[in-house]
Amino acid sequence: MMLKNNILKARSHIAFCIGLCAAAAIALSVETGVATSLRSVEGSVIQASDRSLDLSPVAGLSDEDRHAARVAWRYFQANTQPTTGLVNSVHNYPSTTIWDQSSYLLALISAQRIGIIDFDEFDRRMGAALSSLAALPLFDDQLPNKAYDTRNLQMTNYQNQPVDRGIGWSALDVARMTVPMNIILFDYPEHAPQISQILSRWKIANMLANGQLMGARVNEETGHTELIQEGRLGYEEYAARAVGLLGLDALKAGLYDDYIRFVSVAGQQIAVDSRSYAEYDAHNYVVSEPYILTALEFGLDTDSKELAYRIYLAQKGRFDQAGIPTAVSEDNIDQAPYFLYNTVYANGKSWNTLAEDGSTHDDKRTVSTKAVFGWDALFDTEYTALLRDYIAPTETATHGWVSGVYEADDAINNVATANTNAIILETFQYKLNG
Repeated sequence: MMLKNNILKARSHIAFCIGLCAAAAIALSVETGVATSLRSVEGSVIQASDRSLDLSPVAGLSDEDRHAARVAWRYFQANTQPTTGLVNSVHNYPSTTIWDQSSYLLALISAQRIGIIDFDEFDRRMGAALSSLAALPLFDDQLPNKAYDTRNLQMTNYQNQPVDRGIGWSALDVARMTVPMNIILFDYPEHAPQISQILSRWKIANMLANGQLMGARVNEETGHTELIQEGRLGYEEYAARAVGLLGLDALKAGLYDDYIRFVSVAGQQIAVDSRSYAEYDAHNYVVSEPYILTALEFGLDTDSKELAYRIYLAQKGRFDQAGIPTAVSEDNIDQAPYFLYNTVYANGKSWNTLAEDGSTHDDKRTVSTKAVFGWDALFDTEYTALLRDYIAPTETATHGWVSGVYEADDAINNVATANTNAIILETFQYKLNG
């Protein structure tokens, strides 16, 4: 009877979902054939390694895993705003991005599937969050602004100061939101009407041009909106796969080998984006996160598996060579400049640690908690077990896992974020269900 009632409640959206299923089928056929079809004209330059490391099989969760997942859920218990149902991007700081709300929805889905929360709590939280997302004021009445106040849904700048018009949109952030949207549409039909409402307001097609992702910003001199190509190797392909599930054309952005070159890092040939900062005004960061997310949310195709494998091996190689525990990604830190890209390679340098403005902060490099859990879920090796032991002190009793450990002195990077804890929950959903 419950199933029948759910179907009846969702009947007005069945046609909508069927249409999306067709789009998803197209996207999935591209995804599974990516090794031969998503290639530039000249053919792929990504060659398989002589040896490979198999992905860890789905094997259920240990007691330690379930404890770690419950710890991660504490973040969302401590940081959900009661008036809006949205979650703070950083512990006790009432600001958010669309990326971080996407992370929250994926954390919520993961927590329900793991069994940390029951369906009633899932339903209540999901309904509140989607209602707020449907009510967000939009930049230029097109797409979500880059930042919002979680207490009142007001558009802000990154300092959480109100900006009536907003500051622009991030195509990568919006693309990530399409991941939980698709899961909700197909697996939670009672919330399909809310997703339909959001999609009817957000003009997602406006952030795509000629198969590429386009962000928006306000020109400081003219005040006009200008569109700029967004995304570099890793994140760009991840986002392309996400919007592809809605049947939208991001095929050029989905190519791994159109802007690619290789550099040697710790004995591995690492793929880096060939577009230079001087020419394109965008830094090129090689970090763990986009490859981990692609694996957790889509599964790795031939090319992405090879690139991810090399990035993991380079980090292990650094430990083998220098004895330095290494798991790098982008992370908030608990001191200025407060956000850093800890990279395998960036701007011509291995193990470069950069701020948004391109300044170098190698003395603040960290072992990333979310990267550790991600690589452990994918490969489950002696090295990832060592890393999990190393970051064990990042657990807190009240607000989840903090972001990592400083490499220089083993001090805790004592800042907790929605993204870190969401990715951790995703890793356990992956380990349990694939």
